Amino acid sequence: MTQTFRLTLAQLNPVVGALAANAAQARDAWAEAKAAGADMIAFPEMFVTGYQTQDLVMKPAFARAAMAEVEALAAACAEGPAMGIGGPLIEGGRLYNVYYILAGGRIAAVVKKHHLPNDLVFDEKRLFTPADISGPYRVGPLRIGTPICEDAWHEDVAEAQAESGAEILLVPNGSPYSRGRFDTRMGLMVSRVIETGLPMVYLNMVGGQDDQVFDGTSFVLNPGGHLTHLMPGFTEALVHVDFEETAEGWRALSGEKAPLPDDWERDYHAMVVGTRDYLHKSGFRRVLLGLSGGIDSALVAAIAADALGPENVHCLMLPSEYTSAHSLEDAEAVARALGTKLDTVPISGPRAAVTEALGPLFAGLAPDVTEENIQSRLRGLLLMAISNKTGAMLLTTGNKSEVAVGYATIYGDMNGGYNPIKDLYKTRVFETCRWRNLNHRPWMLAPAGEVIPPRVIDKPPSAELREDQKDEDSLPPYPVLDAILDGLVERELSVEELVAEGFARETVKKVEHLLYISEWKRFQSAPGTRLTTRAFWLDRRYPMVNRWRDPS
Repeated sequence: MTQTFRLTLAQLNPVVGALAANAAQARDAWAEAKAAGADMIAFPEMFVTGYQTQDLVMKPAFARAAMAEVEALAAACAEGPAMGIGGPLIEGGRLYNVYYILAGGRIAAVVKKHHLPNDLVFDEKRLFTPADISGPYRVGPLRIGTPICEDAWHEDVAEAQAESGAEILLVPNGSPYSRGRFDTRMGLMVSRVIETGLPMVYLNMVGGQDDQVFDGTSFVLNPGGHLTHLMPGFTEALVHVDFEETAEGWRALSGEKAPLPDDWERDYHAMVVGTRDYLHKSGFRRVLLGLSGGIDSALVAAIAADALGPENVHCLMLPSEYTSAHSLEDAEAVARALGTKLDTVPISGPRAAVTEALGPLFAGLAPDVTEENIQSRLRGLLLMAISNKTGAMLLTTGNKSEVAVGYATIYGDMNGGYNPIKDLYKTRVFETCRWRNLNHRPWMLAPAGEVIPPRVIDKPPSAELREDQKDEDSLPPYPVLDAILDGLVERELSVEELVAEGFARETVKKVEHLLYISEWKRFQSAPGTRLTTRAFWLDRRYPMVNRWRDPS
């Protein structure tokens, strides 16, 4: 009789620090797996603690509490399928990132992570001790090798487990989204499958944690790199994968393959999930934002409405004498199309009071950017006051181009608890608005259709802090600025290399200068959804005080 094995994949969304709630999620999913006749249920890396924990996991009381939850899970889930779940382990005075195998009411096996990532947003060498390579473990008729996340990015762990008798590979992950990341993962995992000749299950978590969003898109490969299952992106799911023993070894039977959207949709979905989870996991259900009539705030309003529902988004217009009639009309059109609340709070009165208060000190000094920043800071003050009074989190709306060169007012329009578009360059903001107007998905809670009027997208960007102001008065045109920033930030090119690509040296040097002198602003800025591998915070860590400039 042919032997079979049913493995349930739990692509779920844990919360960092919510140990009991994460364990309860695991118990509920285990019960579903049991009802479906599974032999084993698998959860992602560090599921019991949530991921990433950063230094929290080094607190002994936290790590011990997580270990206790795992032991309680083992006891509670004794009668039914085995469970694989990630968590910390303190052993011999050292802290490890491990994968627990629970069966028969006890911890039946422990797999320790061998390769600790120490690049991009990862700093695991600071947190954990690298372990020797763990061998396979047996669950029922099957011997399973488990390279934990980074372990599968290297040849040695999977190879050693295959040589030790593993019949399939189960890879639990905490792999955050970045543009193009899925193709990188798939390419590497296909390599492991081809090298070992074993089927592989790649199981990733979903959900937002601080700036990072875990995108799921878990998959199963048979030998030769043949895809049998692909789970949906950014969405919780339980999938039962059936394996069958053949003359050539164990093979996964074909299952459902979710469609894989393009980068525009995946970026937008990441921003929606990142915003939703940052709010919900922080205890907020409502947001507010300043709706200027410009494209950035319009996109943030759309993301917020899609993430939380329009009824939980409060937009505010804060006009001055420099606010155009078009901007007022456009802000109203955005709020109306999205179905959000819109209020108007003019800043003329507060501005007059500040002007009067500072008049004696500013006497004889010509107006300059100071007066412009006062307007922005008054708006920030009023928005934060409404946030405090209503309990709604303020969203800030600066795109990556502005954040990069400091074209934003600290303690003004930078005020807020979260920035959905922080890692989205201005040129991509334009295209993302066009994409949202043309596309609607079931996970979007705002209405379908043209929610951002074309005039908002097409008009020249302006902060409207002085008469006839345009962004291009202070910055290169956004296609030029973004291309230079792509070189300086994303690719770490030299000035000389960018000049060789056709950019004017003077312009490149200006952008480089603005980038470096704005580091202190970014240090104080709100977190935002990470979309690239050069997001401002953990991906790119530069000193705030820095006199070096590229001499080329």
